Amino acid sequence: MTTETLTGRQRLIMCLLLGAQFMFALDFSIVTVALPVIGDDLDMTPAELSWIVTLFALSAAGLMLLMGRIGDYYGRKRMFLIGMALLTIGSAIGGFANEPTLVYVARILQGVATAVTAPAALALLTTSFPEGPLRNKALGLNGALLSLGFAVGAVLGGVLTDLLGWRFTFFLNVPVGLLVLVLAPALIKESTEPIRQKLDVPGAVTISLALLSLVLGFSRAEAKGWSSPQVWILLVAAAVLFGFFWLIESRSPHPLAAVTVLKRPSVALGNLGGLLTFSMESGKVFLLTIYLQRVLDSSAFLTGIAFAVLGAGAFTGGMVAAKIINKIGARNTLVFGLLLQGATAATFVLLGHSFAAGYVHILVATALGGFGHVLAIVSYTVAVTSGLPDSEQGLAGGLSAMTQQVAFTLGTPILAAIAITAGATAGATKDGILDGVHTGLLVDALALAVVAGLIAVLYKVPRATAAPAEPVQTVETAEAEVAG
Repeated sequence: MTTETLTGRQRLIMCLLLGAQFMFALDFSIVTVALPVIGDDLDMTPAELSWIVTLFALSAAGLMLLMGRIGDYYGRKRMFLIGMALLTIGSAIGGFANEPTLVYVARILQGVATAVTAPAALALLTTSFPEGPLRNKALGLNGALLSLGFAVGAVLGGVLTDLLGWRFTFFLNVPVGLLVLVLAPALIKESTEPIRQKLDVPGAVTISLALLSLVLGFSRAEAKGWSSPQVWILLVAAAVLFGFFWLIESRSPHPLAAVTVLKRPSVALGNLGGLLTFSMESGKVFLLTIYLQRVLDSSAFLTGIAFAVLGAGAFTGGMVAAKIINKIGARNTLVFGLLLQGATAATFVLLGHSFAAGYVHILVATALGGFGHVLAIVSYTVAVTSGLPDSEQGLAGGLSAMTQQVAFTLGTPILAAIAITAGATAGATKDGILDGVHTGLLVDALALAVVAGLIAVLYKVPRATAAPAEPVQTVETAEAEVAG
C-alpha cells in the first residue's frame, strides 16, 4: 500500500465517520425548514419555535470542548457510540412528539449528541489516517459533506415536510443511527490518551458557561433585538467567563485546553478562519433567502433549488481540496478559500429586482462561493489538527467542531441586524429589504477579506530545514512539509 492508497477497512471507516458527520450537518438545517409546520401542528408561537433552534445550538456549542476532552481521556470510540445512541433516541422522541416540551427534549438530546459525537468523529478520522495526503483527503471529504449536509438539509426538510410530514425530519436519523451503532463497534478501534489525566473541572464549567452565555446572547439578539439589556448582559458575561477560562488554563496542571496549544498560530488563526467562513456563509444563506422570497417572490421550492447548487459547488471543493492543500499548503488554501468566498459575496451588491437575472446570479455565485467555503473549511481543519500528537486530537476536534457550532449561531443574527438597520430608512418595502441585503452581504465580504489578510500576514509558515535533533514535529514544520 502506498501512502496515498486507502485499504478496504479504511474506506469503510471513512464512510462510517463521514456519514455520521453528514447527518449532524443535515440536522442543523432540516428541522429549521419544518418550523412553521411544527408550529401549526403543535400550536406553538414564533417565540416558542425559536427555542427549537436555540436549545440545539446551546447544547451543541456549550458542551463541545468538554466532550472532546472527555473523549481524549476516556475513549473517542466510546464517546462516538454514546453520541450516536443519543442522536437516535432524541430523533425518535422528536418524531413521536405531541407537545412542545417533547420537541425541546428531542432538540436538546440532538444537540448533546452533536457535542459528544462531532469532536470524537473528527479525532477518530485524524487518528485513523496518517498526517499528510491521506488525512487531507479524508478531511476534504469531511468538509464537502458538512456543507453538502447543510444544503441538502434545507431542500430535504421541505420535501419531507410536504410529502410525509414534519415528523420525518426527525425520523430520518433513526435508521441511520441504528446502522452506525451496528457497524461501528467492529470497524473502529478505540483511541485515547495512553495516560488518563485528571479532568479540569473548573475549566470545563467555565468554558461551558461562557459558550452558553455567548450562544444564548446572540440567539436572544435575533429574537429581542440588539437594544435588549438581556442580550448585552449575556455577552458581557461570556467575555468575562472567557477571561477566567484563559486564567484557569494557564495555571492548571492538567488543563482542559492547554494555553500552549491555543497560542499556536495554526490553532488560533485556523479557528478564526473557520469562525468567519461558517458564520458568514450561514448569514449569507439567510439574507439570500430573504432576498429570493421577499424581493423576487420566489417559492420555497425554487429557493431550495438555488441552495442545492451551492451544495454542489461545496461538494466539488471538498473533492479537490486535498490536492490543493498538498500543493500550496493549508495556510495558503485557507486564505484563498476565504477570499473566493468573500469575492462572490461582494458581487451580490449587484442584485436587483429582476427574477431571472437575480436567480441566475445566485446560482453561479453561490456555487463558486461554496467551492471557496469548503476550501476554507478543509484547510482550517487541517491546520488545527496538524502537528499535534494523538493525545491532543480530541481537543483539536472539539475546538474545530465548537467553532462550527458557534459560527452558525453568530452569523445570522449579526448580518440580519446589519441588514435590518441599513434597510430601516426605506421601511419594509422591497427597496428597503434589498438595501439591507446589499449592506449585509458587503459586510460579509469585507469581514472575510480582513480575516484572510490577517492570516496571510500573521501566520508565517517557515521553510523546512534540517531535521531536528529529536523527532518532534511541530505544527509549523508539518505544514511546511505539506506546502513543500
